[in-house]
Amino acid sequence: MAKSVMKDPYVKINNVDLSGDKGVKSLTIDYSAELQDVTGSGDDNRAMLAGLKDYTIQVEFYQNYDAAKVDGTLFDLVGAAQFAVEIRPHQTPVGTTNPSFTANMLLENYQPVAGTVGEVQMAPITLRPGTTGGALKRATSG
Repeated sequence: MAKSVMKDPYVKINNVDLSGDKGVKSLTIDYSAELQDVTGSGDDNRAMLAGLKDYTIQVEFYQNYDAAKVDGTLFDLVGAAQFAVEIRPHQTPVGTTNPSFTANMLLENYQPVAGTVGEVQMAPITLRPGTTGGALKRATSG
């Protein structure tokens, strides 16, 4: 089994690549299914049925106020229409060892200014599926 160290995650939001210049500190896709209890009378153990799937994407960026960087891209997206998002573990091309995850998302929260005096400014965000986001798509070829 191949092992991988995250060194260069790829994050593209609303057609802007925000992963360059060491812009991403952390990246998490949380993908889940709601489990529904279908235990009936006479059952000795719980029985579960998979329900609706859900996903969120959390990214922690190093804040950058340049026009085509973090703040210039994210500020107007809070509460705005949905937009395309593409995530990859690495900035290399999509392949079997570097899958692409795509969806139409909404920006739930963004902190344009956050930090402590003397520390690096960070910009954490949470993305959620939009109204036409549908399933989180996974691809292993471009």
